[in-house]
Amino acid sequence: MRERGTGRRASPTRAPLSRERVVTAAVTLADEKGEAGVTMRAIAARLGVEAMSLYNHVTGRDDILDGMVDAVFDEIDLAAPTTDWKAAMHDRAASSRTVLLRHPWAVGLMDSRSRPGPATLRHHDAVLGILRAGGFSVAGAAHAILVIDSYLYGFVLQELSLPFTSRAELDEVAEGIVRDLPADAYPHLVEVITEHARRPGYDYTDEFERGLSLILDALRPDEV
Repeated sequence: MRERGTGRRASPTRAPLSRERVVTAAVTLADEKGEAGVTMRAIAARLGVEAMSLYNHVTGRDDILDGMVDAVFDEIDLAAPTTDWKAAMHDRAASSRTVLLRHPWAVGLMDSRSRPGPATLRHHDAVLGILRAGGFSVAGAAHAILVIDSYLYGFVLQELSLPFTSRAELDEVAEGIVRDLPADAYPHLVEVITEHARRPGYDYTDEFERGLSLILDALRPDEV
């Protein structure tokens, strides 16, 4: 839109700086460059401001990390209160995995913060509530979350470390491993690669569902 009588375009109005904008910019940076890329200078540059202006909205990098973790928890789908704890824990774990793969830097930070934000607190309280409504004792609910999350975080860390991201890459890696192995030296390893990992229709992501089902089936409200 032109200013009347001047023939010049009006300067675009910049959105005011806020804690939410700072945290959002930090999450975007982390997605691109990892946690190490999240510095006050880099965040300020992304927002087009001076680094010192960030301190009007956050106390420092630790405060930003708190906000980033809280933002990730806020992305995880959480079931409404229900007594069907197994279905709720399955869906919550599946959503968590999707979110953590979207933000690869986050898995190492999820339970590291000493000042959890509102989304983090809301998430954990809701999960505990579902387990308690499903018949778990207080200690049993805490144990169940520990077991589920240990599997969830461990699987995501392993998944992020794999040297393949597609079936074609998996076949290439598997073929190279088998080809370079001494003949008959590692028969069981060759067996699992050729008869399991390279079988038609194999999808590594299915392993998550199998492992999660084993854990959920093993948990019993009346035994914990």
